[in-house]
Amino acid sequence: MHAILSASAGQEQLLTELLVTYAKIPVLIGELISVEIWKHKIFPVLCRLEDFKPRSTFPIYVVLHHEASIINLLETVFFHKVRDRFSFLQCKALEGGKPQLWGLALCETLVIVKEICESAEDSILDLIDYCHRKLTLLAARSASGQTVTLVGLRPEDLGSPSSMQELQKQAETMEFEISLKALSVLRFITDQVESLPLSALTRMLNTHNLPCLLVELVERCPWSCWEAGKLKKFENGVWHVVPPEDQVKMTKLDGQVWLALLNLLLSPECQRKYHFDGFNKSQLLKLRAFLTDVLMDQLPNLVEMQRFLSHLAVTEPAPPKKDLVLEQVPVIWDHIVKKNTGKWEAIAKHQVKRVFSPTEEELKLQARRWAQTYSLDMMEALAPDKPRCRVCGAEAAKRCSRCRNEWYCTRACQVQHWQKHKAACNLMAGAPRSVDDP
Repeated sequence: MHAILSASAGQEQLLTELLVTYAKIPVLIGELISVEIWKHKIFPVLCRLEDFKPRSTFPIYVVLHHEASIINLLETVFFHKVRDRFSFLQCKALEGGKPQLWGLALCETLVIVKEICESAEDSILDLIDYCHRKLTLLAARSASGQTVTLVGLRPEDLGSPSSMQELQKQAETMEFEISLKALSVLRFITDQVESLPLSALTRMLNTHNLPCLLVELVERCPWSCWEAGKLKKFENGVWHVVPPEDQVKMTKLDGQVWLALLNLLLSPECQRKYHFDGFNKSQLLKLRAFLTDVLMDQLPNLVEMQRFLSHLAVTEPAPPKKDLVLEQVPVIWDHIVKKNTGKWEAIAKHQVKRVFSPTEEELKLQARRWAQTYSLDMMEALAPDKPRCRVCGAEAAKRCSRCRNEWYCTRACQVQHWQKHKAACNLMAGAPRSVDDP
């Protein structure tokens, strides 16, 4: 978590060097997939156990949030390098700077991103598979008409009788946000198509057919929806209403999809390997309907995409040569699943006994560690919105002095909320249960 905050604060270069030097990228990918499997195999069993009535679901929430933290770290390391690159280019363009300096900045950034991909080693295949699973889920939910409603989980919710149900709702919300982070990570991987291992390229183009999946995301646009006649888009972790004059503006998520398509379709190596059969060709040609003048003004590189699609419409590309190659395959998911097949329920029951049923003192210790790890002051400094009162929703300037977790606009609101907040406050602050006043 501190790594994410450091990168967000502009210290990502040192962080990237440490992750690469100490070969931690494969470790992060392994952790990412381990938690993903836990969510698919263990968490549903925990929810079905009738005799499992945890005093607090706080430890389970920590595990669920771990996946979000890791994918956020990976996305942050990539994103801030690319953000710096584009910010530099835009500023120099406005200042009339020298183009050769732009090129130097671009090359420097691409080298750093390349180092991250290379340091992932064979686990880059596992990361590609992970991103594919998340994007498939994103497209499937959008096709079925499901719209994610953000669920805020408060500390007191983690100890309520219905907290497991609330936790399931929170897990669904997190899954949506994780999938959007996976989209960004995948796009950054496609930036390196020229230097990726042959197996990685084959996996993206042929095994998973990512170009067609990305076309589906362009069509469905899961991060936007219409509600009560108003267009809403998901940005920076929240749904917000888009004014009519801004509805044609490209969002960051839209840009990630288009940039990934540009990388995968316009690269000579990708064109040589991809099979432009009847189905794939018809899917790709759907993109022409979205390539409006307004869109291409915002991302000029799409002019090349338009030319490519116009050429594709009147030609029949030759099928790729079927060379005999030894191909690497991802191993992390298969290794974990094969090792534990048939043991999921036993593992869940073991974790209930050993991990998810802590004593009150252990729970307080975990809560204090959680508060220290997530450094609330730093996180709030990075938050785009000002805090709101827990009781009335007004803009808040004060917060609980003991746990420093809840915000209030006035003393009256704090006193009104104290009976509900008391248990969670004692837990987070590690204070004696005899405290009766806020």
